Amino acid sequence: MVRKIPFVKREHESVDEIPGFMGGPPTPLRNTPVTPRENTAALYHEKHPYWLPLPGDSSFFLPPLYNNNLGRGGFADITDAFGIEWEWIAVTGGSIVRPGEPLLASANEWKEKIKFPDLDTWDWAGEAKNVKIDTRFSGMISLVNGFWFERLISFMDFAEAAVALIDPDQQDSIMELFEASTDFACKIVDKLCEYWPALDGIQFHDDWGSQRDPFFSEEIARKLFLPHMKTLCDHIHSKGRYTSLHSCGHVEDRVKIFIEAGVDQWDPQTMNDTHKLYDEFGDKIIISVVPDVFDPAVTSEEDQRQAARDHVDHFCQPGKPSMLGFYGFPMLTPAFVNEAYEYSRRHYYKL
Repeated sequence: MVRKIPFVKREHESVDEIPGFMGGPPTPLRNTPVTPRENTAALYHEKHPYWLPLPGDSSFFLPPLYNNNLGRGGFADITDAFGIEWEWIAVTGGSIVRPGEPLLASANEWKEKIKFPDLDTWDWAGEAKNVKIDTRFSGMISLVNGFWFERLISFMDFAEAAVALIDPDQQDSIMELFEASTDFACKIVDKLCEYWPALDGIQFHDDWGSQRDPFFSEEIARKLFLPHMKTLCDHIHSKGRYTSLHSCGHVEDRVKIFIEAGVDQWDPQTMNDTHKLYDEFGDKIIISVVPDVFDPAVTSEEDQRQAARDHVDHFCQPGKPSMLGFYGFPMLTPAFVNEAYEYSRRHYYKL
């Protein structure tokens, strides 16, 4: 049961700075009655946070041990644990697989060509000494590249991976590969929870759509992806952690699958109707809702504050919490965010 703590004006005082996301400017850390980590726990476990969770309340943590072996390495070229070469593209701010020579010509080759690394040989203890979680915030790791479609793309290239999903001669191999990669994912979760006990949440990546539509049908999603996604979510929950999904693209039509798999939270991009998603499914999955669009340059501070109050009234319903969507950053002005914080504090106190 969440304690009732009334709002006081001193909560707007800044006691520290929160580092900016991906090199962005820092934001103030408020003098809150509980830590952002405790507020996030109340969100997931009680469905009743103390305030509308804001971008920055959760702290992403990405150990180089993971990122340089299973992620994309960051700001340099790397060769990952599967022997895949990644090139850093500065102009786009991201990495891609070096083109021209995919590891697999067919998914049927995976048993001969893919060797999952032995996690017991990695220096987890040494990494844990060097990479710490700030326990004022809800620590969440983002497992870039994931374990299913994104990983398959890295092995085969996009077009070939998409075809493999619908090729009856490759589907059995796809299922076997996804089963093996899910088992590998569960072992990674075990290591993360052992060496970073303060880790609260685990986000896994699997982009499922383009700007307009999903990459594959609901039938394929249910047959090839849902069983393995559920296995991973169940394992994460067995460790007492919450699950978060990063899935880019217009995939709002797949939200029922995310829910059936046991995903706790999804931060949809703006081509998805986050308002509709909240209205229809907000009691089953926590949606990061993008605010109504306004132009800060021509919108008065009072109108921005009113927009924040309207947002809280709609998207902070009893037993149906939401988060403030990161992808709505153009509207996340100081006036909007400060009002959303104070108004939601008062709102949740009264519920």
